[in-house]
Amino acid sequence: MASTGPADGTAWFRWPEGGGRLQLWPQKAAFDPDAGLLLVADAHLGKAVSFRRLGVPVPEATTDEALGRLDALIAATGARGIVFLGDLLHSARAHAAGTMAALRAWRRRHAALDLTLVRGNHDQHAGDPPDALDMRVVDGPLRIGPWALQHQPGPVAGAFALAGHVHPCVVLGGRGGDRLRLPCFHFGKDGGVLPAFGPFTGMHALPRAAGDRLYAVADGIAPQVIALPAASSVA
Repeated sequence: MASTGPADGTAWFRWPEGGGRLQLWPQKAAFDPDAGLLLVADAHLGKAVSFRRLGVPVPEATTDEALGRLDALIAATGARGIVFLGDLLHSARAHAAGTMAALRAWRRRHAALDLTLVRGNHDQHAGDPPDALDMRVVDGPLRIGPWALQHQPGPVAGAFALAGHVHPCVVLGGRGGDRLRLPCFHFGKDGGVLPAFGPFTGMHALPRAAGDRLYAVADGIAPQVIALPAASSVA
């Protein structure tokens, strides 16, 4: 890896029972340094164009923004591969010429990268990625090291399950009744949920059980992942 520790805004999660560790990045992805893999959930590429084709005014260039963050993560981690934990494409409308051209150009820049998609619910409607992306497509759970990689959260015997789907966030309370919602990594006893990678997605606060570990993603001039203490004011 090019850099580690607080200077890059990352935090670390370790699963002692299985010896697994993940570097949590403020770009809303996790990196397994032992496997050389980036884990990315809910990219929802093409979501903006899908909405615009329905006449809904939404931001443009979200695909380029997402692919730019992937570029930065690959450069920073030296990743040898990426596993997408479902919902790579938002819908069949995401196969628009502009979106596909951007994806093909990105793939050419990273021709040596091993890409895998674990199908999610949106992938069932959008269809598998085009062959030009040279991406392996599987149904979960995909077992790699101590992890069971899947789209829908849920326990997997003998592994720590990592998923997406629900776009987790944490709700922080302040003085005067102020409330702030931040994307987060949410880890429980037997599994964890990654934040949605896509820049045009909603968020959902999951119930927090005793012993759960939350890592908030704080954006800004110096984005960072912040491990929240158990006593934090959360909802």
